[in-house]
Amino acid sequence: MLNRRILLTSAALAPLAGLTALRTAGASTGVAVPVAIRLPRPTGPFPVGTTELHLVDAGRDDPFVPGRPRELMISIWYPARRATAPAAYLPPLTAEVFGAGAAEALEQPVGMIDWAGAKSHGGLLAPVLPGKRPVVLFSPGFGVPRGLASISVAELASRGYVVVTVDHTYEVSGVEFPGNRIEVQTLPPAPYAMLARTTRFADLRFALDSLTRLARGENPDAEHRRLPNGLGAILDLDRIGSYGHSAGGLSSIDLLVADPRIHAAIDLDGELGYGYDDPADAPTVAKGTNRPFLLMGSGAIGPGPHDHRTDPSWGLFWDHSTGWKRDLNLPNGRHYSFVDYQALIPWFQRFFTVPPELIANTIGTANADQVLHVMRTYIPAFFDQHLRHRPHDWTHALPETKFIA
Repeated sequence: MLNRRILLTSAALAPLAGLTALRTAGASTGVAVPVAIRLPRPTGPFPVGTTELHLVDAGRDDPFVPGRPRELMISIWYPARRATAPAAYLPPLTAEVFGAGAAEALEQPVGMIDWAGAKSHGGLLAPVLPGKRPVVLFSPGFGVPRGLASISVAELASRGYVVVTVDHTYEVSGVEFPGNRIEVQTLPPAPYAMLARTTRFADLRFALDSLTRLARGENPDAEHRRLPNGLGAILDLDRIGSYGHSAGGLSSIDLLVADPRIHAAIDLDGELGYGYDDPADAPTVAKGTNRPFLLMGSGAIGPGPHDHRTDPSWGLFWDHSTGWKRDLNLPNGRHYSFVDYQALIPWFQRFFTVPPELIANTIGTANADQVLHVMRTYIPAFFDQHLRHRPHDWTHALPETKFIA
């Protein structure tokens, strides 16, 4: 049975994968001006740099488009010596595809939001700040571009982490490759849950293998495009964590259980039984782990808050795991409170009416600023504790959060 939480992105919210809108600058002139995207700046002490790599897994046939080698696009975010011109929030062709779908969800004309002109808080090819840095791998939700978690990714990089974000080709709405080529979502007839799960796992392991090559001084980019000097030298591959949202949270836990290179992981609202009629049959759930993990669940969807007491897959994994573990809930938040929608939707409300049902189903009624504070606190705190040995006090929950256990 396909998991509703994970598939929300490709069903109810895939339209948010493409938004471009028009705001009337003045009723008297009728001049239409695109709504510019504004994202909160990271709060860490370091400027942030970013670059992208095109990876080709020549030894793996693409499971979605047989006969072609598996190709991925990844971004690497890192602490920089100084700020440079910001990279695009989404690559231009990805922004076009994303914008076309989101307009429908927002019930606005295509062109209302300037996705193509939006900038991230990462300086493109910014000079690398020397020093060994822990590495964190990020996997997005089903159908969601890797750029839609830029707030938490940039936050970690500003605090001294190298963060690697991965697009899962043919599952996501659109992935832009060098040479102005875009590959759009290409799903086989249902059911495809198990295919997505196993493909994601192989994608993330291949990304880790590519980081090993980078750390050895190689350039794993398929076109051997220029990378920032010293990027590979700052990777501390003895301190690797993973996190992800929805299907990406599931992928991160799969990786934690099966790949010894991962030392700690966070699951942001992703059920762990995806692809299995009985969650107890999922190997990750059945095995558990002795390594640290954090579950962060949303408020009421279906039977109640998403936590290890209401989700059988989380509960079984919790019971089968013997290491450090925490379960934290956002009672007033929803499935997309954990990614950039938490900032974007309130921003859009300044310019046009966002459908109330969309708000209710994506970010809920939680205070947006408080939720962003939660994400900027607990995600870095978890990795600080388990990759840097800097303990955090987990006994007092921040506003808009509740500790389940």
